[in-house]
Amino acid sequence: MAASDFSHEAESKGFAWFLGVLSAIAIIAIVVLGGYWSIEPKPFDVIAEAKMTQEKNGIEANSPDGYVYPDGYVFGNTLVHIAEILLYKPGGYLTNDVGVPGVLLDNIPSWEYGALIMLRDGASALRNHLARAQSQSAEDPDLARAEPYFYYERNSWALPSTEAEYEKGIDALHSYMRRLADPTDKNPGHFYSRADNLWQYVEIIIKRLGGISTRLSASTDRYEAYDIQQEKSAAISQTTWMQLDDEFWQARGSCWALLHILKAIRHDFRLILEDKRAMDTVEIMIHEMENALAPITSPVILNGDGYGIFANYSLAMASYVSRASAAALDLRDVMNRG
Repeated sequence: MAASDFSHEAESKGFAWFLGVLSAIAIIAIVVLGGYWSIEPKPFDVIAEAKMTQEKNGIEANSPDGYVYPDGYVFGNTLVHIAEILLYKPGGYLTNDVGVPGVLLDNIPSWEYGALIMLRDGASALRNHLARAQSQSAEDPDLARAEPYFYYERNSWALPSTEAEYEKGIDALHSYMRRLADPTDKNPGHFYSRADNLWQYVEIIIKRLGGISTRLSASTDRYEAYDIQQEKSAAISQTTWMQLDDEFWQARGSCWALLHILKAIRHDFRLILEDKRAMDTVEIMIHEMENALAPITSPVILNGDGYGIFANYSLAMASYVSRASAAALDLRDVMNRG
């Protein structure tokens, strides 16, 4: 064999080895980056975030003891920060990703959808109930702009992108909060922390928690869901194996967002909650949401059967969600009393 042939073969082997090493490095980088992006956001302090927002807006403490926030400021800022975390957490907003590793991930996109549902409910309640004095009162212009942006399709990567629309919603909420904190504004923002307003929002929360609990419970076995009015039952099929972790992570995202919203409610509705002796009920809901967000010790979502050797993460979370739903029912009843 000629020397030139040996040289060509050596170059081919060297190039193949280089490609192999480069491919291995790329795969390792994708795996590591995907793992980092799959870390769910930690809970945040809703009061501390409200304070940071006021400082960014140049608002100084207006009492000797520190900051005093107008009713609704913490609630509105909590919705803003939930939206900001959805967009700016490690990896950004992953639901509409078309490149690697985002397109290969499904846990965090499911988590994002769960949190987004609670964000949408909170924005709708703020626009339609909490910021309106009566049913025939004019709606707040900033909230009327903000809510539709959060209902934009969640997986759009083309123009306009989902992130661009949600950012517009965030800007509109910030505008509402600035007007809320400035009573001298020509068109000041309003927030009515009344029992009837909270009751209407809690009704939405009850339905959300009921739906989450039902889907989580369907992860193990077939069961009957009874329609009291029709006096007949409809079998709900067991969640497929491929959907088990998606349902779990969606519920996890919903619980994460609702935890912060409940803490904001505890602050902004504190007077009516104390008057109705319902503060402990809200604390129970907060506690159950914190339990639902306990650290996961398994690399995969386990869904064992009955009293088998494997745990069932979905049923464990369903139990916490069910207890929170029961507390929400009590809160609704208390707020509905004269």
